[in-house]
Amino acid sequence: MKKVLKFSLHLAVVLGCSVIITMQPIHVFAQQNSTTATQTPALRDGQHDFDFNLGTWKTHIRRLLHPLTGSNDWVDMNGTVHVRKVWNGRAQLEEIEADGSAGHLEGLTLFLYRPEAHQWAQYFADSDEGVVNQPQIGEFKNGRGELFDQESFNGRTILVRFVWSDITPDSHNVEQSFSDDGGKTWEPNFTATLTRDKETSTGDEVPPPPVANAAAGAHDFDFHFGVWKTHIHRLKKPLTGSSTWTDYDGTSVVIKIWGGKASLFELEADGPAGHLEGVGLRLLNPKSHQWSLNWANSFDPIMTTPMVGKFANGEGQFYDQEDFQGRIIMARNGFSAITPNSSHFEQAFSDDAGKTWETNWIMTFNR
Repeated sequence: MKKVLKFSLHLAVVLGCSVIITMQPIHVFAQQNSTTATQTPALRDGQHDFDFNLGTWKTHIRRLLHPLTGSNDWVDMNGTVHVRKVWNGRAQLEEIEADGSAGHLEGLTLFLYRPEAHQWAQYFADSDEGVVNQPQIGEFKNGRGELFDQESFNGRTILVRFVWSDITPDSHNVEQSFSDDGGKTWEPNFTATLTRDKETSTGDEVPPPPVANAAAGAHDFDFHFGVWKTHIHRLKKPLTGSSTWTDYDGTSVVIKIWGGKASLFELEADGPAGHLEGVGLRLLNPKSHQWSLNWANSFDPIMTTPMVGKFANGEGQFYDQEDFQGRIIMARNGFSAITPNSSHFEQAFSDDAGKTWETNWIMTFNR
């Protein structure tokens, strides 16, 4: 999607999750407590920086049609933004829907707080593409938030900046700017003014999902919406010949986004090996009719490599290639044994290009 539309609208995009997490438990593999020997100086805890953003908002958007061309052609959109807590506030999911002369916008942003770095990362996706964009990362200072990244735009490498400012309990502004001179100058190309919708906004309510055209595959994950008792069986040391497993029990919650074309998965579980807390964002690409599963855990809240795949004959298979302990491997996630009240999930790794697979993570879900 053109960067100018990737505007985390303040669009702030959680995505998510892989959700179902694509459950890349590979990266969840045992959350351990860590302590810092020295803290000089102590950094400010910023996990509540985006609390002002919770609730339902009316938004007016202005977007520059052709950034970095000298153009001054802007278009306007009006719509609604809803933001809810994830991980008790250490993450947020923002959903936006807006219309204007340039068409319809349906997007989401996943905000993840990184406690060790004291920074926020925001991931945006729109329903036209169903792909999570690379994150912008930054922090708040003196009541102003600035997040940055570097990316390619029309064949050129540029810097991107998002700014949250003029924050009050009932309003705030968001601006996206591009720089093609290393940050010396910035050209705004997206601005959003948000005003709290006091008739519906109580801080974290869930609005009815927007009505959406049913693209092929849009209801593949409908079976998973709701609250689930979750049992996890995890191989402690994958691809080592080990047969030592550990178990966790907990709860999973899956909510519908974009009328089913996306969903957010939250997992919390405990066992002898410790505590697990993760979030998954799964997104349907309406062009390829494939799903991408994106995952992050609260110990290291960075979105991992998405798994991509689809459902056939009542089962879902999703794959990616990634680095595991210095080796390039293939990873596979699978959903099977799906009924209205239960389902089964397995993750497996292969270090021989898919000839053989070793299962290392099994989840069973029951209502």
